[in-house]
Amino acid sequence: MHIRPDISDKLVHFTSGDSSEQAYQKLKSIISQRCLIGSSEKLKGGFRCVCFSEAPLINLSEGLVNPTAYSRYSPFGILVSKKWLFNLGGRPVIYQSDNEYDAFPESIRWRHVRYEPNIDNPIDFTWEREWRIHIESLRIDFHNAVIVMPDDKWAQRLHDEHKEEQDFKIYQYKQVLDEDIAEQYREEFGWRIYRLN
Repeated sequence: MHIRPDISDKLVHFTSGDSSEQAYQKLKSIISQRCLIGSSEKLKGGFRCVCFSEAPLINLSEGLVNPTAYSRYSPFGILVSKKWLFNLGGRPVIYQSDNEYDAFPESIRWRHVRYEPNIDNPIDFTWEREWRIHIESLRIDFHNAVIVMPDDKWAQRLHDEHKEEQDFKIYQYKQVLDEDIAEQYREEFGWRIYRLN
């Protein structure tokens, strides 16, 4: 199989926020809960889905997470295998006009994304290369997901904060348990991190 820079075998779910700090805290919450929560925001029909992009990571800073261009995405996210999500029921969305929505069977309407390139104010989100999975919540862990961070600085902060949290937890356990027993409750970080820069 030839390597294609325009195609990815991975999907990325980005966090959002009014600031980098807010987006980072949302990512930390996802990591802590080991879960992506479905949302119905901006989805016709009120379907709850977890959304991803199949945009290749190497191109993200050119568009999807480019702060100088239109983008509602932060450079913080969760990366999963396209095959893994497909096996769970994830699918690429279907870009089409709203007039075509009602012709769809109810069972796949969650995949609809409005696409109207011919109207006065065109609606075109095809650049997002969106995938969805129709689900209330999607369990993830470091065996099936990778953390996406903007750079080494943010990645180091995540590692440092994890260590501080674990140190504090073990300190609390040591108040009631033997030190060796308390240390057994320490959780290793375990996650792999992909840095965009």
